[in-house]
Formats: sequence, structure tokens, C-alpha cells
Amino acid sequence: MTNTPALGLLLDIDGPIASPVTRSVAIPSILTDLVKLTAAGIPIAFITGRSADFVLEEVVAPLRAAGLDDALAGGGRMFVVCEKGAVWFAMGAEGPLPVELDATVALPEEFRSHIRSLVEERFSESMFFDEGKLAMVSVEQKTELTADEYRPLQLQYNEVAYAALIERGLGARYGERETPNAAGDIPFRLDPTIISTDVESVTLDKDRGAERAVLFFEEQGHLPRVWRSVGDSRSDYKMADYLHAAGYEVAHVDVRPADGILEKPYRVIVEGELIHDEAGAAFLAYWVAKLGL
Repeated sequence: MTNTPALGLLLDIDGPIASPVTRSVAIPSILTDLVKLTAAGIPIAFITGRSADFVLEEVVAPLRAAGLDDALAGGGRMFVVCEKGAVWFAMGAEGPLPVELDATVALPEEFRSHIRSLVEERFSESMFFDEGKLAMVSVEQKTELTADEYRPLQLQYNEVAYAALIERGLGARYGERETPNAAGDIPFRLDPTIISTDVESVTLDKDRGAERAVLFFEEQGHLPRVWRSVGDSRSDYKMADYLHAAGYEVAHVDVRPADGILEKPYRVIVEGELIHDEAGAAFLAYWVAKLGL
């Protein structure tokens, strides 16, 4: 792809692409519009806390079924950053390239094993241990529970997981609480979402994922000046923060503005009354129409 693309996209998955209810891509136009944009040379990166296994199964496989391979064969570019920057892979015309891992940010295996056993023994009716995570240690709400049923159990789990970090001298942060390790450092944090809790390196976040994606696209060809980031949490704004600081023209699309729209030096967009994947679908459809695809 030698021409400069009109647009670049950094997309969170849960919320704008995958339904937070079904945990899958539930709106067919999202898939077809992503393929159209890729075929038009728009560099698209998914920046997610999800595992590579989840993305490959729930996003990549249906995109390939919708024609992604042909779009990439024509010069399209797609990149996937998982676990907020700890894991990543590129997409090629014949499928995904090998998954890569930054092992320096991974939790110790003993802690991972402890949390797996803890969930099996105490929280198996409400959540499950995410075996797909390579660097983080994550648990997720079972879909049989409502958000109201899950929330108090999640809070219980968070306390136990935080205590397990401290008992092992790992150094951690949870909300306003901080307990340094023996060296005085705090290398890990608990990061709860509406459907999960991640234990992760403090160096991981959406801005790190954005940087990794932009560097990849830069190696592949010309970069657009105009970018849009799309997400449903306050941390997703960090994608746009990185792009703005790097000098790009960026706006962030917030698909869950009820959590509070942040004050930023760039434009923040909402899709009217639409939220989650309905807002994501509307956003993609707008750009497909705008670019005449």
C-alpha cells in the first residue's frame, strides 16, 4: 500500500466490537464494514485486554469468514495487541502470524496456579479463570449471572486476590491502596472491569498497546494523519492520548459515555443514544459511507 490512507483505527474489542452481553460479535455489519475498511487500505488495530485465544476465536475467525484474507492480500493492514500490550500478533493474507509475548511483564506461575485453584474452590459458580491469558491473571463473570449478581462476588474476589499478591511480596495496587514489595516497588495492579478482574503489570495499558500498533504500521507503509480510537472504558482514552502526544489528528469515540466523558485536548465523539456495539457499528458504518466504500 503506497498511498497514504485517509484514516487509521485503534479499536477496543469488548463494547464497541464484541457485545458485552454475548462476548461475541453480534452485529453482522461490524464484520463486513471492518473488511471493507481494511480492503480500502485503512490500518486497523485491535487494542484489548483480552487474550490472543479469545480474539482469534471471537473476532479473527468471523472476520476471515467475512473476507478478511482477500482484503489483506490487496494490501490491507491489521494488527492485534492483546493483554494491553503484553501479547501481540499481525494478520496476514493467509491468516494470523505467530503470537508474540513480552515475558518480562508476566505474573509468576505460582501466583497464577494459586488464583486458578482459588476460583475453582470459592468462586466457580460466578466466574471462571481465563486460561488464555499469557501475561495477566484474569477471571471473568459467567454469562449466567446478571451484573448485579456478579458485582458483590467480584468485590470479594478482588480482596482475596489483592491479599494473595501481598502475601507473596509481589507489590501491588488496588484502587487507592498500595503495598510495595521489599524493594519499595509496585509492579502489579488489580484492574476490575464490568465483567472481569485483571491482575497485570503496571506497565501495561492502552497507550502502550497503541504505541506497539503504530510502530508496526509504520514499518509496513505510510501512516495516516487522521486517527480514531474507539472504546467503552476510561482507560481506552489512553489510545487517543498516545496518538495526540505523537502529533496525529485524533478523536476518541466513547461508546459508554454514561461512565463519564473525560476532558481531553482532542475531540470526544458519542454516537447519539447508541452504546456498546450498536455505537461501534454506527461508527464503522459512518466511515464506510464517508469513504464511499
